Amino acid sequence: MSRLRRLRWIAPAAALALVAAGCAADEPTPAPGDRATSGAGPVTGSTAPSGPATSGTASPRGRATPEIVGTAATGLQAPWGLDFLPDGSALITERDTARVLAVTEDDVRVVGRIEAAEPDNEGGLLGLAVSPTYAEDGLVYLYVTTAEDNRVVRASYDGRSLGPTEVVLSGIPRARIHDGGRLAFGPDGMLYVATGDAGVPALAQDPDSPAGKVLRITPDGDPAPGNPDAGSAVWSLGHRNVQGVAFDDAERLWASEFGQDAWDELNRIEPGTNYGWPQVEGRGGVSGLRDPERQWATDEASPSGLTFAAGSLWMAGLRGQRLWQIPVRTDGSAGRPIPHFVGDLGRLRTVEAAPDGTLWLTTSNRDGRGDPAAEDDRILVVRLTR
Repeated sequence: MSRLRRLRWIAPAAALALVAAGCAADEPTPAPGDRATSGAGPVTGSTAPSGPATSGTASPRGRATPEIVGTAATGLQAPWGLDFLPDGSALITERDTARVLAVTEDDVRVVGRIEAAEPDNEGGLLGLAVSPTYAEDGLVYLYVTTAEDNRVVRASYDGRSLGPTEVVLSGIPRARIHDGGRLAFGPDGMLYVATGDAGVPALAQDPDSPAGKVLRITPDGDPAPGNPDAGSAVWSLGHRNVQGVAFDDAERLWASEFGQDAWDELNRIEPGTNYGWPQVEGRGGVSGLRDPERQWATDEASPSGLTFAAGSLWMAGLRGQRLWQIPVRTDGSAGRPIPHFVGDLGRLRTVEAAPDGTLWLTTSNRDGRGDPAAEDDRILVVRLTR
């Protein structure tokens, strides 16, 4: 059993002194230079961080400044999924222990374990999403790497313990790498599922495979009404390894994606759109393939969690060991990224907007690739001030 603790708010000055170094790559070391790459050879790109040109009349928003004001929990083991219940408490998954934890104002406790999970390198118990109709159905959805596949399951949660799981969607290819895993319910009530290519790049371009995609399904696991192909769960394709999805205040969907040797990406997701992998990594300007809104050298990001608050997207960086802030302009374009907490906290996996307007930010220094501090892994509480 890990040494789970729920801590009260701490003074901002003390919080900013929290340090946990981490230094290990999630992907191969990027090649030098500022180019995008494609299967047919180099495709010219621009320097990172970069994005498409935007109109001078597009007013930037998102001028909030993040400040660590507390710690919600310590002693976690590779926390991955996180979502909030209507009462303001949170549920968290641990990738490698397959445990589900509840974080309340008073404590942190184990409320269940997903027995079907088979943790293996990047796979295990990953994303978590609370049903948008939780008050009526009491359901929680989880993304699980099993011995056979990646799948989405659901279980009831009564505030004390998690019930038996029910399979919602199965057959997503699994591997030791590139399992994707993030879940999010959209404003439309549909469940969006981020997957990886399972180490087989060609699957990302295969419309019949759920790998390397953003999927859109009903809460019961069927292809959602209005999908590009009525019989398919595929919402977008051509992704390498998506581990972050978030909707902004105009209900636009965004996704963060791991690159290979050159560029990590932030994409604005449109239905039926092809985002290029493995033909293109980063911005390639190739006809028929959508360029990312923003891109980063892989040693600056290795992005996982993504959320939206106070006019900005917030993106957690693993190898990059920083929290990226990307203002979203009123025309839907992405402003210039701003880094925060660079190197201060080690590897950062998940960031979620809490009901009280703060962000909850998880470290990932006990995932086998970091250098954990005494109280890692932690959930830090971040206040946004304007």
